[in-house]
Amino acid sequence: MSEPPEFSIRVDQNPYLPAGGREMHAIITVEATGAATEGTAEGATGDAAASGEAVPGEAAEIIIIDSSGSMSYSGKLWAARRAAGGALNVLRDGVHFAVIAGANQPRMIYPRGKRLVRMDATTRAEAVSAVSTLEAAGGTAIGSWLLLADRLFADHRDAVRHAILLTDGKNQHETAEELDAALDQCAGNFVCDARGVGTDWNVAELRKISSALLGSFLDVPDPQDLEADFREMTTAAMGKRVADVVLRVWTPRHARLRFLKQMVPSVEDLTGRRTGSGQIGDYPLGAWGNEDREYHLCVEVPAGDVGRQMRAAWVKLVVPGTPGDPAERELAAQNVLAEWTDDEAKSTRINARVAHHTGQSELAEAVQQGLEARREGDVETATARLGRAVVLAGEVGNEQIAGLLDRVVEVIDRESGTVRLKKEVSKADEMSLDTRSVRTVRTAHRVDEGRPRTRATRPASEGSAATGEG
Repeated sequence: MSEPPEFSIRVDQNPYLPAGGREMHAIITVEATGAATEGTAEGATGDAAASGEAVPGEAAEIIIIDSSGSMSYSGKLWAARRAAGGALNVLRDGVHFAVIAGANQPRMIYPRGKRLVRMDATTRAEAVSAVSTLEAAGGTAIGSWLLLADRLFADHRDAVRHAILLTDGKNQHETAEELDAALDQCAGNFVCDARGVGTDWNVAELRKISSALLGSFLDVPDPQDLEADFREMTTAAMGKRVADVVLRVWTPRHARLRFLKQMVPSVEDLTGRRTGSGQIGDYPLGAWGNEDREYHLCVEVPAGDVGRQMRAAWVKLVVPGTPGDPAERELAAQNVLAEWTDDEAKSTRINARVAHHTGQSELAEAVQQGLEARREGDVETATARLGRAVVLAGEVGNEQIAGLLDRVVEVIDRESGTVRLKKEVSKADEMSLDTRSVRTVRTAHRVDEGRPRTRATRPASEGSAATGEG
């Protein structure tokens, strides 16, 4: 069995503020790297074992397939069966798993009882066979599907818990309030990657689901692409080694955390996810394997005089206790600093990575606002916002979004953002632009002014942390 990954934090910022300045921005990069192991874990099988990669520990996986009547059209059900079978073949031996069919009410495809079973050669073959007989009938009530998954995961809280959700339609057979209640109940209990196949599903709906459950969401216009996507998602899930990581942020007295956004691999506002009180708040980051993610932190600190230095924030990675391991674990920590200066050259310098991610966040907003205005027939607003998106896509180097924008607008002047809305736009192109607007591109890492990345940086004393003085 491989060791859990080693975590580290780096901070990119310009720590200098002008006299009286209050707003401090920083990019927090969290990286997890795993220790190398020889061979594979005992009992490993499927594609993950064949690759010879290190295999993590306890995991639980649920595949949720929309089986409503509309799935019988355009080859979607056939593709969904193949995709689910492909995902099952990626799961390694020993993983607890189940497959759910979703309609007006969810039902178990495999196993027959409402439980998870361990993957082995027998259960794999039985599950693939059961999936191949899936039929389509009924409607769509996604909240009930997720609640069943939550019940199945309940006995596996020590495992890395992951679900795949596939739908081709809107959530028409339960109310928005019922879906919201289901998401509230499931949030924090498992990660869910959502996929919409075809063009009849609702982008905002899947975005809300994946956001609440800390997963990704993506459009799959061509059902033929489902199998490769399912295999990729499942392989990524099998690489997760730590189930629930939180970012703990301490701020000084009289300071205010304005926002915390995940920026890489996609834009996700975590500000409203805060738990805790007073000067310390926890923000859920979900499950982790060998990967790195980037977060944009903005803190409003009390104004200071020239020459004053302080800690604007103290960020820590923490794994909360579980029923099987109640002890909380600290993985890494780092400081966000502030120093007031009368040197204008220092205080006006904008950190390149802060600027890059500010642009990516604005790009996502511009795309979504522009498309919403276009759907509502507000040509002036749609043209202005999508034109701004064209400019931002160029500035941040997001070639995928630039290409998708070209399918929705005619670009007259790319530098100024002068565009004209196209009269004929395919629904698939519009949905792809909307869906992928939050997917970001990375910047090159650089040395942060001589402050190396460290596994843990603690304050000189707890007393200094309480006062906010650095």
